[in-house]
Amino acid sequence: MTTNAPAASGRVLPTLNEDGSRRWIRPKPSPGKFWQRRRVVAYGLMFVFCAIPYIRMNGKPLILLDLPRREFTLFGTTFLPTDTLLLMFLLFSIIIGIFLLTALAGRVWCGWGCPQTVYLEFLYRPIERWFEGGRSGSLQMDREHARGQLHPRRLAKYGVYLLLSLFLAHTFLAYFVGIDRLVQWVQRSPFDHPTSFAIMAITTFGIMADFTWFREQTCLVACPYGRWQSVLLDRQSLIVAYDRNRGEPRGRGKDRAGLGDCVDCGACVITCPTGIDIRDGLQMECIHCTQCADACDAIMDRVGKPRGLIRYSSRAALEGERVRRLRPRVVLYPLALAIALGGLAYTLATRAPADVTVLRGLGEPYVIEPDGHVANQLRVKITNRAGGDRVYRVSIEGAPGSDVIAPDNPMPVAAGQTGTMTLFVMLAPSAFHDGERDITVRISDGAAFSQGVPYRLVGPESDEHDDQQHREDPKR
Repeated sequence: MTTNAPAASGRVLPTLNEDGSRRWIRPKPSPGKFWQRRRVVAYGLMFVFCAIPYIRMNGKPLILLDLPRREFTLFGTTFLPTDTLLLMFLLFSIIIGIFLLTALAGRVWCGWGCPQTVYLEFLYRPIERWFEGGRSGSLQMDREHARGQLHPRRLAKYGVYLLLSLFLAHTFLAYFVGIDRLVQWVQRSPFDHPTSFAIMAITTFGIMADFTWFREQTCLVACPYGRWQSVLLDRQSLIVAYDRNRGEPRGRGKDRAGLGDCVDCGACVITCPTGIDIRDGLQMECIHCTQCADACDAIMDRVGKPRGLIRYSSRAALEGERVRRLRPRVVLYPLALAIALGGLAYTLATRAPADVTVLRGLGEPYVIEPDGHVANQLRVKITNRAGGDRVYRVSIEGAPGSDVIAPDNPMPVAAGQTGTMTLFVMLAPSAFHDGERDITVRISDGAAFSQGVPYRLVGPESDEHDDQQHREDPKR
């Protein structure tokens, strides 16, 4: 008994056939004005991505995300896990910036700056066309199924893809370990650094799988940005759109009486990297790459019609409404962005060169020594944010007659590191009132940093101290 796969009726995803099988997108490039500009931007972004690990600022890498040490260096400034406020302002600024960019220029990030689009359209797919003989050659190999996948030219393409993926994976890894350490690892055996080698191998596999097989499905299935556009865009936002008023009714033939400017050639569909028909209106799958606009402009030049049947516009403008540049979200987003960036700048400017935390010691809150003194154990954690190594000294204020016992006072702390000092504060029982004594723990580096941290010591109350003395000397 044989059964046929069910066929979908109506519209399906552009990457699927009606029977649910994968439909490979083999777009035909349209080298128009937008394509030329996007190519300049794309190769510039590729160069920046590869160059950043080699650039240093203030003696530090331009960008280094050191996860094992929990240090994040951005543009010469190192952020630590305790920089919660700074990281919050930074993340908030990025999110608001994306919202503002989308409100003003639509999905310009997807079409012009996203690494998925940049590397797929301007690196991997050009190599594919070169090896496989353009769009027609790729389609022919697709029709051959297994034989096409094993074609020598396609296998050679996969080999080049693997080399490119290895290079991109190593460059990506340099953002997390630094270029100097990466060079050392490359020159040594993978068994000397198995974890990092495994991360590089997994990253290479991910890049290879993405640009070889998953491709535009990353934008259509995995990336949530296309689904956000329903709330990030409004009727005044700039989008890549088809002018229905001018193009409809579409039709072919020399007799254009009663027809619009669209000649229904399908060039906009053939060139689309996600396989959609822009004439169906704004769609989640559209990444605003402007390839349809370049293809349509070329056809309009050929038939003697004005360019711009597909162009950057807004839904309001296409429907004849008044274009409003100033609207609530265009005012509120910049205001929120200015607040976030201002908070980030202020927090950076006022950030102390060290973080200090005073904690109570482990075990009993206090101990009465044989000589009658009360000992409180403290732990002082110091994170050095200064540009160089520092030596920190801890002293106690507000407790005359106290003794401080600390094996490592002063304590050296390297730049960007955290040191913990254990100390004991010895006080006479009479220094405590109702079992408490307020002091100030002073930490200084002998240079520009000095900070006092309020702290409350605990000790015996007067009755408890008398009972303790009586147990130690029953004759009293």
